[in-house]
Amino acid sequence: MNGTSDATSVLSDALSRWKAAVDAHEPERVAAVFTEDAIFQGTHPYSVGPKGVAEYYASQPLGLKAAFRILETRHLADDLVLGYVEVEFTYVDRDPLPVHLGVMLKREPEEWRICYYQVSLST
Repeated sequence: MNGTSDATSVLSDALSRWKAAVDAHEPERVAAVFTEDAIFQGTHPYSVGPKGVAEYYASQPLGLKAAFRILETRHLADDLVLGYVEVEFTYVDRDPLPVHLGVMLKREPEEWRICYYQVSLST
């Protein structure tokens, strides 16, 4: 992998898989985008691994949608990409929730997966 555009492409692909699963309210499919040892921090207490990710997204309301915009990427190593992303979660029955997302992806044999995910509320 060379350069920012490749890192952006890797991040965009993984986040597109994540978004499609979030929008479809398929928690197990969301969790499949994460590594087995992923550190996950949404707006609730953190968890480690896909099980915690699936439980988190299973608890989200039906109709939740995610829209993202990549702000920055860094290629840290052959198998690591760092990203900083704006995400807006929209709901059927309440105001949108804008957040910032720090995410790290790790190349695994079958595809790039999220190994670190940390949400911070936008102000």
